[in-house]
Amino acid sequence: MKLLKTTIHHKVLIRVPREQVYAAMTTPEGLDAWFTNGTVKEKGKLHLRWKNWGPDKVTTESENSPILEDNPPERFVFKWWMDTPNPTTVEMDFLEHKEGTLLKLKEFGYEDTEEGHNRFEECAVGWGEALTLLKFYCEYGLTY
Repeated sequence: MKLLKTTIHHKVLIRVPREQVYAAMTTPEGLDAWFTNGTVKEKGKLHLRWKNWGPDKVTTESENSPILEDNPPERFVFKWWMDTPNPTTVEMDFLEHKEGTLLKLKEFGYEDTEEGHNRFEECAVGWGEALTLLKFYCEYGLTY
């Protein structure tokens, strides 16, 4: 299997302490408050669920996504399957910033196929939306 050399990169400044951002992005309670429905984190795995998400009312999940690093409040890394036969890796670094937290996100491991290119584009846009929603939730308490 040949992989894309291209990587998704996003970063966002969130004006709250990084412990708050870390919890909102890595715990079931935090994720379910602004993004998912029924997420579970146990035994080194993350099970993400979405029900009737967004304007298209998408219902999907990523089961048994292994957590590779869980180092609060600095770094979180996991693999996930989003309607693909092979997982991608998501790395998140939560950096202290004079105005709050700088969250840097990287995702890689997409297959170099037409489907892989399409998934890459969809997730690149999706992460931008997700990080904007995360910012609004952390800074203002707004949810979808």
